[in-house]
Amino acid sequence: MVTDSKPIPNHRGLIVGNYTHDILLHNNNIIAESLGGAASFISTVLDSLSLPFHLISKVGPDFSHKTAHLPLVVPTSQTTLFHAHFGSNHPDRILRRVKSCDPITPSDIPAGARFLFGMAVGVAGEILPETLERMLEICDYVFVDVQGLIRRFEDEDGCVRHVGLKESGFFHLLPKVAFLKASEDEAEFIDLEEVRKWCCVVVTHGKDGCEVFSKDGCLMVDPFEACQVDPTGAGDCFLGGFAAGIVKGLGVYDAALLGNFFGSLAVAQVGPPKIDLNLVQVVKEEMNKRKVHDSPCLGKINELLVFRKSHDQDQFYKSLVAAKDMIMCHTQKNGWNLLSSSKEVEQNNVKAKLVLNSVQQEPIPSVVGSEP
Repeated sequence: MVTDSKPIPNHRGLIVGNYTHDILLHNNNIIAESLGGAASFISTVLDSLSLPFHLISKVGPDFSHKTAHLPLVVPTSQTTLFHAHFGSNHPDRILRRVKSCDPITPSDIPAGARFLFGMAVGVAGEILPETLERMLEICDYVFVDVQGLIRRFEDEDGCVRHVGLKESGFFHLLPKVAFLKASEDEAEFIDLEEVRKWCCVVVTHGKDGCEVFSKDGCLMVDPFEACQVDPTGAGDCFLGGFAAGIVKGLGVYDAALLGNFFGSLAVAQVGPPKIDLNLVQVVKEEMNKRKVHDSPCLGKINELLVFRKSHDQDQFYKSLVAAKDMIMCHTQKNGWNLLSSSKEVEQNNVKAKLVLNSVQQEPIPSVVGSEP
């Protein structure tokens, strides 16, 4: 793979993880198709907050979406494809990897580049231990989504399973990781009490908010109400908001609150969320009021880990709720409902046909190697 070897001085961040094609199915019938991959959701959040970054993502020639950040096209590979199954008998999502693109290697990272922060956000096993190690060398601090480290896939049907973090091949790198994010289910595989000794761990609990752990403390961060259309990408948008908050100088509690905020936007849409610019401007203003550092560096991470709520942190939450309510009212008056699930919605980087009231009768393709 040939990559640009020039330094990238104007990019503060490095995002590593493949784009995917995502198909949602209900009782084996397709109800939506969208752009996927944690990198697509996170880039939407960071772009909305005007946080520059360089993205490394691999796809095949069959990649069917327009993106603001171009991927590397591998001529001999196919774009990673996931099927997310929902059904009357199993309301929880069953995720299957149907196709897999090539992994991202250290040689894909531009030579000579250095970044303030990095985000290792694989979804299909595309991030290798040596790739994460390279990121840790060239980024001042790195956010890692544990799903990219512990996911494994069944040979027969591609069904996602997990291995213990200690058996993943990544455990030895934890002392160099700044923040490790895990869902409530994934946290069972990481040995939380051990891992929190080495790095800050953020565990998301969906509608119940999140918890942040360090070796010295723990705090619970409140959720935001949301009308869920599709949970895919909620954790990714959370991580994007959380990372943006840290990079922009927020304390850990406020950054986690910002993560919950963006996660609540993600579940209301299929695919990377369309984020209203008016909403984002209000959020930016609130973030500027809450800054505790101009620009954190590795040496300041411990200063950010203040595990207590200040007297005015409830006000930050109320401000974000008010901003969300105001923009929701505005978009409804203008005939576009952010939470609409019955019409075709054109989003930033995706067109998703939502048929949640009347299921489209389209069976799952029987040939794994063919694009639906």
